[in-house]
Amino acid sequence: MTGSTLAIISSQAFSIVNFRGPLIAALVARGVRVFALAPDFDENLRQRVRQLGGQPVDYSISRAGLNPLRDLRDMLGLARVLRRLSPDATLAYFIKPVIYGSIAAWLARVPYRYSLITGLGFVFAQNPESRGVGRLLLRSVVGRLYGFALARNRRVVFQNEEDIRTLIEGGIVDRRKAVLVPGTGVDLEHYAVAPPVLQPPVFLMVARMLREKGVCEFVEAAREVRRRCPSSRFILVGGTDPNPGSIAAVQLERWAAEGVVEWIGQVSDVRPWLAQASVFVLPSYYREGVPRGNQEAMAMGRPVITTDWVGCRETVVDGVNGFLVPVRDAAALAKSMMRFIEEPGLIARMGDEGRKMAQARFNVHDLNRRLIDVFSL
Repeated sequence: MTGSTLAIISSQAFSIVNFRGPLIAALVARGVRVFALAPDFDENLRQRVRQLGGQPVDYSISRAGLNPLRDLRDMLGLARVLRRLSPDATLAYFIKPVIYGSIAAWLARVPYRYSLITGLGFVFAQNPESRGVGRLLLRSVVGRLYGFALARNRRVVFQNEEDIRTLIEGGIVDRRKAVLVPGTGVDLEHYAVAPPVLQPPVFLMVARMLREKGVCEFVEAAREVRRRCPSSRFILVGGTDPNPGSIAAVQLERWAAEGVVEWIGQVSDVRPWLAQASVFVLPSYYREGVPRGNQEAMAMGRPVITTDWVGCRETVVDGVNGFLVPVRDAAALAKSMMRFIEEPGLIARMGDEGRKMAQARFNVHDLNRRLIDVFSL
């Protein structure tokens, strides 16, 4: 590996540092030169990439929406950037970087091209709108683009078996190229165990403020639980998003003014919020890979309530380290929340089990070794 060069292509600089930082450090330690490509670096994030041993590189891409002319221009611009950098391999993640990054790397004649599918996202989410003509058309277009792009990859890394099955059955990816690395993982020293808060009970949700992440169900469940236990707190951490499913800031502020939830917005470090939580909640019906927030909560010794849904169910053994609830079922969510209020001993016991599971399944260094083994550098 020594002397090889890898370009990591993302649509969000923060995720490169927060999710791929340990991977960059591990690659650099093996003698790999790493370029980190994103469209939205600020000076702080540039410096953090450099501290990891990588080199930040700017390029243009829109995170959401389909604008064929803009996307074509950005893809050709990315191909020019990759020709200039001349890496031995690329690793793209998130939908647009996977599609346009893979094609751009092919156009730039990068020898080895890899993609990491961290969930199938908004287009494949399960909600009533997903059956509309517009969403079905979008899914068809994205599926075709995915198929063209992934055919130009040497390997395609997935985080759960259901995403592999979906894309193989859809004729989008060749099963011989599909590899499973089950999660992004967390640094277990960075996300150290913190004593759980028992009184008042605090339910924390950390996510982008998207309907498909289950934000509305969290708020509805909070109303019911607060009616029965007025001292309980419900905290939403995360920012709004350009995704079509984003909840408007005015709505989030209205819920906060009403007193049903506390909306914190985007934060650079979730650990202080996890430290003051009793239970972590993610009622998602988004097509997750394996939710990073669930992994972080488990590492810090928090029980998790999440949905019996793609990716989410990989993080919880129902009744052991938390509870699984049906998607879009606020009543079931409220019932699971009440279990922790009525039986507070579950908080520490299930949190301990979550930490053990994080150690066994979601150690970032173990998962990164598996990911690096996929690369032919």
